[in-house]
Amino acid sequence: MFRHRPAEPGDLPLIASFPQSEEELFFLFPRAVFPLTAEQMAAELPHRSDATVVEWKHAVAGYANFYRWERSCCAIGNVVVAPQARGHGIGSYLIRTMIDLARNKYDAEEIQVSCFNRNTEALLLYTKLGFAPFDIEIRRRRMVDTADAAESAVALIHMRLTASGACLETR
Repeated sequence: MFRHRPAEPGDLPLIASFPQSEEELFFLFPRAVFPLTAEQMAAELPHRSDATVVEWKHAVAGYANFYRWERSCCAIGNVVVAPQARGHGIGSYLIRTMIDLARNKYDAEEIQVSCFNRNTEALLLYTKLGFAPFDIEIRRRRMVDTADAAESAVALIHMRLTASGACLETR
């Protein structure tokens, strides 16, 4: 039903079209400017590892990578599923793929993911897959849809999945 492979430069324009709003882009890539472009994504790739896509119905339908990758811990980032593919299990498959990659390639004992408090669907997915919160970080989000372009506080919930249940590091 699904298959995964390393992301290729030619995938980036399609992946960049996945965030449908400024808020979705903030969840995926807080520093990016809406609308997301392939160039913004390409500029971030040298700071990431194992960029991975999920294909469904012969098309790229999901994307993720690691923003930290080391023996003790890998951190999954830039998780996004194509709008038309949401609700079909692609997110679960993608996160399980990244977990397997972290364990098999890096022998990671802990896998982390961070999720903003307003991204309820992702929080529920990560919890279903065994991730548990371990820290909350206050972040500022620029609200451009207001007259004064004010900033508002949001909570970035850090979650982890461990092989042994033991805490290895907090960040």
